[in-house]
Amino acid sequence: MTRNRKRLGAWLLAGLLLAAGLTLYRADRTGVGEPSAGPSATPVATLPETAAPTPSATTPSPSATPSPTPSPGASEPPSTAPACTSPGACGFPDASSTGPRISLERHDTGNMSIKKDGTVIKGWDIRGSLDVYANDVTVIDSRITSANWWGINLRPGFSGLKVLHTTITAVPGKGPDNGGVNYAVSNMGGSSIEVGWCDISVFGNALSMGQGDLHDNYVHDLVAFRNQGGEWQHIDAVISGGGNKGRLTIRRNTLLNSTPVDKGATAAVGLFADTGVVSSVVVDGNWLAGGAYALYGGGPGATGIQVTDNVFSTQYHPAAGAYGPVTAWNAGGAGNVWKGNRMSDGRPVVPEPSS
Repeated sequence: MTRNRKRLGAWLLAGLLLAAGLTLYRADRTGVGEPSAGPSATPVATLPETAAPTPSATTPSPSATPSPTPSPGASEPPSTAPACTSPGACGFPDASSTGPRISLERHDTGNMSIKKDGTVIKGWDIRGSLDVYANDVTVIDSRITSANWWGINLRPGFSGLKVLHTTITAVPGKGPDNGGVNYAVSNMGGSSIEVGWCDISVFGNALSMGQGDLHDNYVHDLVAFRNQGGEWQHIDAVISGGGNKGRLTIRRNTLLNSTPVDKGATAAVGLFADTGVVSSVVVDGNWLAGGAYALYGGGPGATGIQVTDNVFSTQYHPAAGAYGPVTAWNAGGAGNVWKGNRMSDGRPVVPEPSS
């Protein structure tokens, strides 16, 4: 028994020596030992053009300097936001999310005056315009095709107008201002009005008011015209002349001004101190494109202007407006806030210092 155990041990020792010899022989022939990680058989995805290629671990570039591994919780360097290709694709209003939701009945009203408080117009396809001399009037799920100065106008001394889920357009060349039409919705009253989920086109100054709640609207295809003075009418998707007593809120709208600058284009949002100081305006989460500048910010005396999280689109001009994204921004005005605004290609938008 002892002799057999000795013989088995000898054979095991010989086997181990033979295996070791073969391993040394292979290493000598190939020049490498067993690799810690071999090349993957799965194709590697191509990196985006903006990403730097990762140097090979086995063949580092002679000039490459290894960068330290960031510690857990270390902040990443700032980067641009993702690009946004079009309003609808990026969640902003377009033709599919605005305008009437029901079938309409044609009404050839002409230039109609509303004088009864609480009037509701719903499901009307109006050929004409509405002049509102009453409180708490609602226009909803309708269409207005105007050849007047306006589509809907709230007169001084009245309040509570709501225009919701309505298409407001005009007939180019048929308006009273030398063939032009001026205001889709005009607020001459002394209080806020609401305009929401509306599809608005053609008018020179589409949404004109010092105070109101403008939300989820699609303003597009504004038409240039020479006014009665023979000059090109100023064209704005939203315009405010200042001097307002209440708040103007402009939120989640698509505001397009494709008009050429030499034919009157001014802004997607124009906050001007024409009739008084501009104050208490919120411009939040909109898609802005076109104009000489996409946004006029109120000028030197403006206060309480909050411009946040807007996308300045390059669809008409590389800088959103022909001359830039924003002008007349009063950075030092009390309560003025500029935050989170970016170009549609992801670059942040920072206003130039006022001169």
